[in-house]
Amino acid sequence: MTIYDIAEEAGVSITTVSRVINNKSYISKKTKDKVKAVLEKYNYTPNAIARGLVSRSMKSIGVITVDITDLHHANAACIIEREFGELGYIVILCNTGGKTTESINYIKMLVERNVDGIILMGSVFNDEDVKASILSYANNIPLVLSNCFLGLKNAYSVMVDDAYGITLCVDHLFEKGHSNIVYVKDSNTSSAENKKEGFITGMNKHGLTIDDNSIITAEKGIKGGYEAVEKIISLNKKFSAIVFGEDITAVGGIKKLRELGKDIPGDVAVTGFNNSSFAECCYPELTSIDNKVETTSSLVVKLLSDLIEKRNVTSNILIRPDLVIRKST
Repeated sequence: MTIYDIAEEAGVSITTVSRVINNKSYISKKTKDKVKAVLEKYNYTPNAIARGLVSRSMKSIGVITVDITDLHHANAACIIEREFGELGYIVILCNTGGKTTESINYIKMLVERNVDGIILMGSVFNDEDVKASILSYANNIPLVLSNCFLGLKNAYSVMVDDAYGITLCVDHLFEKGHSNIVYVKDSNTSSAENKKEGFITGMNKHGLTIDDNSIITAEKGIKGGYEAVEKIISLNKKFSAIVFGEDITAVGGIKKLRELGKDIPGDVAVTGFNNSSFAECCYPELTSIDNKVETTSSLVVKLLSDLIEKRNVTSNILIRPDLVIRKST
């Protein structure tokens, strides 16, 4: 059964059938009901591509993320997919593995598939090559960046104030009587850089000393956190608190500290970032920054859907995170 057969049986034109399928409002109720009856009679399902050509919308969204195995990104992608699904869109999820070439390839692929909009999830996309590829291939498609800023006319951002979040950690530790605080930077992204700046701001705010060993670099993850503590110990760095840039890295740090016989928070206080399930299931439970993944993801959906529907939008949204205090401090 084709659209031509539907039109013939309903006694209307192919254009009218198409308008009914695409929910156009300028058709009489009598005609619409007649066409719908024939569609239901034959359980007719329109071809998505043909429907897209008529409506000029494929009802699809591309989401590009660096690592879908990352709990934070997985939660965000789940929320975005669910909320766009409720709006009638399908979501195409692309995982780059942190490779710029993959990011560029996915942008090209999504444009070729005529998606209605693209979401770039994560600060890793603050990259000149990615920016150039958007200008080349996707300059007419609305883009929303989650926790990233590119400064392009068609690119809008929902940002979390990461620096403010880390400053909250330093404020809290200072109030607890800590002055020898170490920060563990576990990524090489604009977000990680902002977090480091937040640490420096917090330390300066309270007149606390920052030396060459106050900021330690490590790999993100349990192993990275474990090795970060080893590194701090090997440097003979005096410390009573550690601020980690990610919950999962903080968990590794806690593991090593407990192996060393350190009481947490009696000997060393520890904070994380993301307020993930890792923060609740480690021992002791981890004080962490809630960067509001549900709020951020919902705002990303709202912003992109407004852009697609050509509604008035705010170009950039900044969210301030909260400190969730648990037993690690």
